[in-house]
Amino acid sequence: MKLFVIAAVLAIAAAAPSSYKPYEKTYEKDYKYPEITVTGQSDERNVDGSGKWNYAQSDYTTREEAQEQKKFTVTTVDDYGKEYTAEVFGNTNKGSSYWVSPEGEKFTLTWAADNAGFQPKGDHLPVAPVHVYELPVAPVHEYVLPVAPVHEYELPVAPVHIPFNGKGFKIY
Repeated sequence: MKLFVIAAVLAIAAAAPSSYKPYEKTYEKDYKYPEITVTGQSDERNVDGSGKWNYAQSDYTTREEAQEQKKFTVTTVDDYGKEYTAEVFGNTNKGSSYWVSPEGEKFTLTWAADNAGFQPKGDHLPVAPVHVYELPVAPVHEYVLPVAPVHEYELPVAPVHIPFNGKGFKIY
């Protein structure tokens, strides 16, 4: 009987309405975001590794990308400083994207990725400031370098005295 009473209490507690609010999207109050659908897409893959694909959505977002395989020459250096050159295959990509922000601002991004690296371009991307300045130049001094004076004189020669006795013996 006790087990029956405990089960009945648990059933009533589980059936009671919760005081917690159900999960709702609260991005902005009473705003219904439009349903975004894909309006067009294509995908082409080739046997040689190249291909291209794109899509467009109902919110005017578009993206397209093309890639192809190319042969690159790579130079590597080992631990001893010896250079090795090898040919490798890699992908090069080019593409672009277009979208409109929630504030209505239009963005276009184009890029290329190849042996020169990833190169994005777009009006919204930050650009490093250009410093316009001249490099300092060392001053030029025009003068004649001093030359060491030349002395013209004869060096004195010590007198020669041979203390021999005529028979090849030294005289002390």
